[in-house]
Amino acid sequence: MNKPYIGVVPLVDEDRDSLWMLPGYMDAVTHAGGIPLMLPLTDDPNTLDRLAGLCGGFLLTGGQDVDPALYGETPLPACGPACAALDRMELALLDRAIASDKAVFGICRGIQILNVAQGGTLYQDLPTQHPSGVDHHMTPPYDRVVHRVDISSDTLLGGILPPRTLGVNSYHHQAIRTLGHRLLPAAYSEDGLVEAVVLPGRKFILAVQWHPEHTFRTDPDAAALFTAFVDASA
Repeated sequence: MNKPYIGVVPLVDEDRDSLWMLPGYMDAVTHAGGIPLMLPLTDDPNTLDRLAGLCGGFLLTGGQDVDPALYGETPLPACGPACAALDRMELALLDRAIASDKAVFGICRGIQILNVAQGGTLYQDLPTQHPSGVDHHMTPPYDRVVHRVDISSDTLLGGILPPRTLGVNSYHHQAIRTLGHRLLPAAYSEDGLVEAVVLPGRKFILAVQWHPEHTFRTDPDAAALFTAFVDASA
């Protein structure tokens, strides 16, 4: 198999006017047999068209909160800062990836922007809008289990990880509130949150709320997610 190029959406530090990357994202793609490329922060149509032609798949990483205006809401006091350039880039990139049937794997913010792109909404802040006893905002180290999710059958995720209860890490304060059009839930947390989604009708559009990039070295389930993604990108 020729190793596919995987476009990895950059992490953005607006305070330092910089783009950066966590090694886990890049290493997980490499470990799965892909060639990761950190993308520029851009919504230029010609650039995105070229990237969509070059890359077999796209990894949507964590990052800032999604702007509530994109799903028709005003930011609450507990909503974190948004990055308009990142929102624009990912929405435009998703349009191209879905239209051309490119593989997409979303992690944390990745599931949230995919849901918003499909017309869904988010909890802007779980502690104030969906309080529960489940720890969704863990402290380091991040390669440990803090809660469990139930994997649904008859979805892409269920084909990669057989339906069962799975222990996951978790570091987020936003989550899916209403599910986007055409998306199917693929996993639920113990307190009822949608923790994974798939888009039927495409070869690989999958997003999870947890962080397999922190656990792929020691957790076969996390590694299997990246392997399935890279295989679909080839």
